[in-house]
Formats: sequence, structure tokens, C-alpha cells
Amino acid sequence: MGRGTPVVTRVVRVLRAAAVPVALIGLTALAGVVLGRVYAGDLLTRLVIGAAVGSVLVSVAARRLPSWLVAPVSVAAMAGWTLWSLRLTANHAELPGGLLEVTADAARNGIPRLLTAMIPVEPAPDTVLVPVVAAWLAGLAGAEVALRAGRVLLGYLPPAGLYAAALYVVGPNAEPAVGATVAFVAVAALGLAAPGNSATAGDDPAASLTPRVRAAVRLRLAASAALGVALVVGLVAVLGPVVAGQVDGRPVDPRRYVEPPQVQTLDENPLIRISGWALHPEQKLLDVSTERSGVPVPPSDGASPEPEPEPEASSGPADTGGGVRIRLAVLSDYDGVTWRVGATYRNAGRILPAATPPRDSTVGTVRQQITVAELSGRLLPAVATPQEVSGARVAYDPASGTLIRPEGLTPGLRYAVTSAEEHPDSNLLATANVPAGDEVARVLRVADGVPDPMRRLAAQLAEENGAPFARALAIEQFLAEHYRVAADAPSGHAYPNLSFFLFGPRNGGGQEGTSEQFAAAFAVLGRLSGLPTRVVVGFRAGGQGPVLAGDAYAWPEVLFDGLGWVSFDPLPRPKSEPRPVEEDFRPTPEDPPPSEAPAPTVEPSASPEPVAAPNGPPGSGRPSTVVLVGAGSGGLLLLVGALLLTLLAMRRSLTRTRLVQGDPGQRIAGAWREVTDALRLAGRPVGDDLAATEVARHARQALAEARATASGGNATDSTATGDGPTGSGDESAVDEPAVDELAALLNRVGFAPDAAAADQAARAAEVATAYVANLRSARPWWRRLLWSIHPSPLHRARQSRHPS
Repeated sequence: MGRGTPVVTRVVRVLRAAAVPVALIGLTALAGVVLGRVYAGDLLTRLVIGAAVGSVLVSVAARRLPSWLVAPVSVAAMAGWTLWSLRLTANHAELPGGLLEVTADAARNGIPRLLTAMIPVEPAPDTVLVPVVAAWLAGLAGAEVALRAGRVLLGYLPPAGLYAAALYVVGPNAEPAVGATVAFVAVAALGLAAPGNSATAGDDPAASLTPRVRAAVRLRLAASAALGVALVVGLVAVLGPVVAGQVDGRPVDPRRYVEPPQVQTLDENPLIRISGWALHPEQKLLDVSTERSGVPVPPSDGASPEPEPEPEASSGPADTGGGVRIRLAVLSDYDGVTWRVGATYRNAGRILPAATPPRDSTVGTVRQQITVAELSGRLLPAVATPQEVSGARVAYDPASGTLIRPEGLTPGLRYAVTSAEEHPDSNLLATANVPAGDEVARVLRVADGVPDPMRRLAAQLAEENGAPFARALAIEQFLAEHYRVAADAPSGHAYPNLSFFLFGPRNGGGQEGTSEQFAAAFAVLGRLSGLPTRVVVGFRAGGQGPVLAGDAYAWPEVLFDGLGWVSFDPLPRPKSEPRPVEEDFRPTPEDPPPSEAPAPTVEPSASPEPVAAPNGPPGSGRPSTVVLVGAGSGGLLLLVGALLLTLLAMRRSLTRTRLVQGDPGQRIAGAWREVTDALRLAGRPVGDDLAATEVARHARQALAEARATASGGNATDSTATGDGPTGSGDESAVDEPAVDELAALLNRVGFAPDAAAADQAARAAEVATAYVANLRSARPWWRRLLWSIHPSPLHRARQSRHPS
């Protein structure tokens, strides 16, 4: 009995000594449990528990060392645990690169990627670095304060702060952590309840004092305890209702304060790249190797196993037969001028969130190895819908199912992607309905300014086709039968461009375009018919081999209940001759789109004014020859002077009428005519085949060349970089980009004339006046004298009012 007493005493002392360290480990580990709720798997939780155990045990083992030596020893141990954790998670996420490269990237991007990562977050070096380091430092600080300084309650503050931070990071993205919070309070209470080492049961610190002093000490201790209890009760009474009111509230999501990965301007509207790719069809963009399993893809009408050089229409949903359709971007937002992606990308791991397929669709699996050749931007091509990506760090938008690589694409980049390819049941399409309401308002929205012929065409195609699929099929067949594909057609899908594509004269460039115009026209006509539509940009390719620029095309998709997004192909069949649109639809004549330059006019050649020779009757009293010559010369000078002053007054009146009189839309159009007249006076006229943005680019180049000629230098192509021709200087920064602003105002007036405001018209007048003055000042002095009296602007203005 006597021998056992020391052993029991030692065990009790060990247990008492271990109570606080175990409590600190438990509190720190619970922060990892809370944070792990938004991670995939339990790897993050295990790494945080390891950091909690390691940090506290190092402090316990180093208690006999000087206090200044504990922190370096613990930080060295933390570095080892962190590096091992980074290597483990890098292998788990299959990230390429060495340990040094992975560590540097994680240290540089750890916090923003943690707050922009898609939930569930995959444990990767950049998403575990901050939690592991924070857990170790919280355990170290808590252990030093609680164990070395003996302030247990104060030592709980670092783990409590870590726990609160974990709750904040999780936010509303997981269920309330009620169980973990109760466990946190229980562990903290157990640590506080354990008696310390310095006192044993029955010890009385005041036993050696005199009775009077002992009574005073006990009274003071009782008063302090009563005051502490009163303070706690008061805090509970004041803060209790506030805390209770927040129980059912939705936590703040810190992700809203961090900007997610963004795409470049070129990637926000990749539809405009179709025409450029069509002009260089042999450019190699990708190399693809494809394996398909699961549901076979039935060939559609007329489709061949390999992709054809020219697109082929199908009767109903588009398909690529034995080939594969690789999606680059999904464009759901349209404002009457531009189709945009409008996606919100979140950093994602190797495993992407699983999408629920439509109930009436079957799903096959497509595995691809893709190597980037000359494709630029950040959009990452993949078959819809991607489920797993390896070999590249990606960000993902679940709404559209598209991927980006935030660092951008580089030649030689190789990645593997596994996709779930959905196949709707074509037997259900004829009776399928389309959804409506706020959830699909985005893909049903039609911006203001739709040309009346487009509305009438949509109504005509829909009036005899009540079912949604029949309406979609009617739009598809109308486009395929009446229009033709032209690889050299200019880019453009604003309302005026689509109106010209649909109804423009066949011999004047209308009724032909690339897949950009076909897909955009289908989507707009579909929305006018009540169909939720969007435009997809991607590539049609075989299962193996290179993907060329000529394989790029755009196609429309329609959303059906129970079937999801169904693709259509409005492109005409190869070698088919389109029927004139007038055979089936007769719209009222439309002017060319306002984005086009004014109609070409023949530059009038200045001809001298005829002057009648004075012929007086013969007589002896006729004035002398000298008098006649002098009078004739003076009269001629007066006549020429009067003519010049008249031309000057008429030119100024024309400019004032254009810039000051009329409604804002007319004044903006007048400012644009001032710029085009100035280009003609400078010997750089523009043709009617240029859009407003191209005319603006031409105007910048003309000014750059005029300045370079005046200074004896060489003109630089400002349009290649978007800078002024000089590359610096305040003058170019004001003159040239403002022409682009004027072009944007003109385009806006084209499809929404009533939307122009007076301040916009004033700005247009300011831009036109400044540009004309700068272009005139760059001309030789004798041309500057003739600039203000040249009659060609008056002649063109008269022609526009009275066309022949």
C-alpha cells in the first residue's frame, strides 16, 4: 500500500500536467475539423491535427529550455511538417513541378486561392498551407502562454481565434458547426477544471498567515470572485440576446470580398474570333487524343464519322457523329451588341463538382489528352461536361461547365480531362416544353432595339409551330435553306449586323456569314420566339489528331425541360444553293447597319468657275486695254473672294448644323460625318465595307501617318497595340482613343436611337472637332488653307439629302 502510493501520486501528477496540453491540442484540432467541412476528404483535417499535436508537444518537450530558444525550435519543426504536407498534397492533386516550385506558388497564392476555391476544396499545396501554418502557430502560442506562464485561460485565446477564423472562412457554405462548438466548450472547460501542479487538495495558501490577515485575504478573494461572477452574468445578459439572434442568421461569405479568376477581354467574347480563324484554316490550335466509353453517339442525318471541311446541317439536334465536339466557351449574356460569357470562375482541384444530368438524358464518358499548340487566351477546351482535370491548374464555372487556366495557355501545355457527355432522348424532343421564370430569365432576355423585320421573322416562324422543338427546328431550317457560309465574311453580331445578315441584299454582302452570324441569329430569333437559348464556341474535330482553326465554329443551344441543353446546327448543307429570302419572307427595306461606313460617294473634282470674257460693243469711245485688263482682274478677284467666303460660310454652317442642331442621335451621326469628311479631305477616304470600329482604326492610322509625314518620321501602327501612334504624349492619348468612343456612340445610336443623351452628343461634337483640328494641323500649310473651303463635303451632304 505504501509502495503504491508514490506511483499513484506520480500518475495523478502526470494526468494533471497533461490536462492543459491535451486541451490545447483538442481546441486547435477542432478548428481543422470545422474547416475540413468544405474540403474534399479528410486530408486537411488530419494535417491540422498533426500540426496541433506537433506544436504543443514541442513546447512541452522544450519546457526546460530558455524561453527565447523554444520559438526557433518550434518553427524549425513547423517548416518540416509544412514541407511534408505540401509534398503529400501535391502528389494527391497530381500537380507537376518540384517541391521548391510548389512551395513558392503556394506561399504566393495561398490566401486568394483558399478564398476563391470551389467547394468542396481539394487539398492542394495552396489550399492547405495557410491552415497548417496557422494551426501550428496557434498551438505554439497557446502552449507557451498556458504552460510556461501558467495563464491557462489566456492561452486559450490563440486556438479560439483560429476556431473563429475557420468558422468565418466556411461561412454559409456548410451546415452550422453545432457539435464542434459544443465539443470546443467542453474541452476548454475540462482544461480549466483540472487542478494545477502547484497545489494539492487540502492546501490552503493562507494557512500560515495570522488569523486577522487570513480573514482579510479570504474576504478579498470572496469579493473578487463575487465581482467576477457578477461581471460574467452581466455580459451573458447583455450579449446573450445578440448572440441568440444570430443563430438562425446566414453567415457572411468572405469569398464575396475576393475577386475570382477573370478571363481576358478576348475570352469574354470568343465569338469574334470565328472570322479570324476562318481566314487561316490551317493554323494548328490543339492536338487531341480521345477515348469514348458508355453510350455510343448515333450519327445524325447526313453526318459523317469524320468532320467535313464545311459544316453540315442536320434535321434537329446537331451532332458530330463519330467525331467529337470540344467546347471552348458558353455565351449566355447578350445586350444587343455583344454576346458575353458572363461566368464566375472558382479555383478548382483535380476533381470537379459532379453535375446532375437531366432525368431524360443518358451519359457517356469521354477521356481526352489535349496538347495546346497555337491557341491563346485562358479558356481551356474540353468536352462538356468536365468532371476531372489533371496536368493543369484550372478554375471552373459550374453554371456553364467551362474551364479556364488562370495563368493562360502556353504552347506545349498538356492536360487530361474526363467529361460526362450527355445525350438527350431525341424521341422526347417533339413534346418537350421549355422552362420559364427567373431561373432562366438570363437566357430569355432580349435587349431593346430589336429591328422590326427580325421580330416579324420570328413571329412568322413561330406562328405555325406551336411546340418549342418545332419552333427551334423551323428557325434552324430557315437559316440553313436561305443563307450561305462565307469564310471571308466580316465579324459582327450586333442587331444591325444580324439584320444585314438576314435581310441585306445578296449582291451587297447580305445573306451570308460565318457560323458566328448563323449561331447568333438563331439564338436571337429563338429568344424572340420564347425559347431559352445560348451560343457556344468550340471546335468540331475527329477523335484523334490535330484541331485546326478551320475546325472552329459556333452553334446555338436550346434548353428543354428534362433534357437539358440541346444543340442545333443552322449551317447550310455543303454545295447547296440557298433560296432567296424574299421567296419566304418580305421585310420592309432596311438601311445598311449603322456600324457600316457611309455609302461610297465619288469624290468630285474641282472645276474652275466659268468666267465670261467682257465683250463691249465696238466704238471709238471704248476703254483702253489697260483699263479693261485692270477692271477684269479686279472683278475676277472680287468674284473669287466672294466665292471663297461663301464656301467658307456654307462649310461652317454645315458643321454647326451637324454638331448643334437636331436631337442627340442626329448630332452624333453628324459628328461621325465630320470625321469621315475629314478623312476624305486628307486623302484617306473610307469605303462602305468597313464597320464603325474599323473606320475608327483607319482614322487613328491616318492621323499617325500624317503626323509622321509632317515630322519626317515613320508612322507606327497604333492599332496593333491600342496605343497612340507616338506611344506616349498627352495629345495622342486624347485624340485617338476618343475616335473609338465616337464609334461606340454611333453603334449605340444605330440600334437604340432614342437612348442617346445630350451630354453624349456634346461629347461626340467635342471628339469630332478635336480630331478634325488635329488632322488638319498635320497637313501642309497650303492644304490647310484649302481645307475649310473645299466644296466636297457640301456636295456629299447635298447628295445624301437628294439621292439620285
